[in-house]
Parts: sequence; structure tokens; C-alpha cells
Amino acid sequence: MNRVRILNTSLHSISKQQLLDRLKDGGSVFTLNVDHLMKLQKDFEFYSAYSAATYRVCDSQIIKTLTDCFFPNTIQEKISGSDLLPAYIEHYKHDPEVKLFLLGAAEGVADAVRTRVNAEVGREMIVDVYSPPFGFHTDPTECEYINERIKQSGATTLAVGLGAPKQEIWIAQNQQKLPGVKVFLAVGAALDFEAGNLSRCPAWMSNGGLEWLHRLVSEPRRLWRRYLLESLPLLWLLPMQFVKLYRPPEFPEPALAFKFQQVENETV
Repeated sequence: MNRVRILNTSLHSISKQQLLDRLKDGGSVFTLNVDHLMKLQKDFEFYSAYSAATYRVCDSQIIKTLTDCFFPNTIQEKISGSDLLPAYIEHYKHDPEVKLFLLGAAEGVADAVRTRVNAEVGREMIVDVYSPPFGFHTDPTECEYINERIKQSGATTLAVGLGAPKQEIWIAQNQQKLPGVKVFLAVGAALDFEAGNLSRCPAWMSNGGLEWLHRLVSEPRRLWRRYLLESLPLLWLLPMQFVKLYRPPEFPEPALAFKFQQVENETV
């Protein structure tokens, strides 16, 4: 499994099928999109969490296309969080050892996903769900309650849909406290997509690098700044990396403690 350097992080060049097979042995998965990449230039805590993920995969056709222009054939496949969750469920639906806990989304959303998925797979694959209150991540009592609830559920996989950077940082800070959980998935808006609260981007738009436009039209007030202002620097940062003029932010070494080690025996 090769890695490709994208600014101050790296992506694993892996197919979705290979990733699903490898998760039998556990690991954490973060899905890099343009918004994440821009946040990684400024947010040290987010950078620390990302640096410790077992698998960092490409969740952006724009990133894949630009990367292919400068570093051809380095990223095998785009793997979004919204695609990863249903693919993971399908892949492991007949494995009784795989039990999911869904953390995130508004009240009732994850419950709707749980009801549908368990009915479709014919077993209680999703064992519990929880929609945390606003600001929960700064409340130690609330975080302890969540961790205890996850432990009591018997879940072996935790899918966290809280948005970036909250979901990645929360996973990094709490995975050591959840020894029964083998797999951690940062899935963004996947719970809303699975519940039908948000419409999925048509395949032709996603494949053409226009998923951002679909999301922008769907949620303009929330996303206009992200897509029209904050993501623009990527258009010159990647070319600067190609000509060796990119200078990464001067972060200290990541200081968080993590359960999983990175896959480091790869060709960069």
C-alpha cells in the first residue's frame, strides 16, 4: 500500500475493497476532503488527530484529479465517508462479531438508520445510537457518559458523524478509553444521507468533481464560506508543492496519545 504526500499530510493509495478487508483487523479511518486539507494547514489539534489515523483516504474528486495531474496514478480510488459507512455495513452484515454504534446527527436520525439497517440485514448489527448535545465535547461528564454507553452496547465499530474537525479529534482523544471498539470510522454527514435527510449527489456530479456544488446548493447558508472562500488556496498550494515551494505550517510534533499506530512500512 503506497502513500502520496498531499501538503502536510499523506493519503493511503488503497481501493475501497482493500480497505474493507483490512478493517477486519481494526483501525481508524479518516476521509480527506478539501475542507479537511485546508483545516490541516491551521489547526494543530486536527493535524495531530489526522497524523495518528490508521488509514487516511481520499474523499474528494478534486483532490484526486489535481493530484493525478502532478503525481500520476498515486491515488487508487476516491472513498468518501458517506460511501464508506454503507459499504462497511454491506461488507460485514453477515459477521456477527461486527456490531456498530452510531454517534452523531440530530435526534432521531441515527435511530432511523438503525431501524432500517437492522431490518435489512436481519440482525441487530447497529446495537445503539446517540445524538450528543451541542458542546458535548468540552464536557468531561458527557464524554464519560458517551464512552460508558458505547462500552455497555458491546459495539466493536464506532461510526462518528459529527463533522470535521470535531469527529476526528474526538476519536483521537477517546479511542484509548474504548478497548472493545476495533474500528473507528469518521463518516461526516453519512448518517443524514442514510436516513434520507440529505440527498446524495448524483454519480455524474461526484465523478466530475462537482459534489461540492451539490452540497453548496443543498446547504448554501452553512457551506458557502467553506466552498467559495476557505477552499480556494488548494488551487495554488498543490502546484507549489509540485515545484517544491510549499512550506508546511511549523507545528510541533503531534502530542496526543493514540491507540492505533500508523501504517508506516509503505513507499512514499
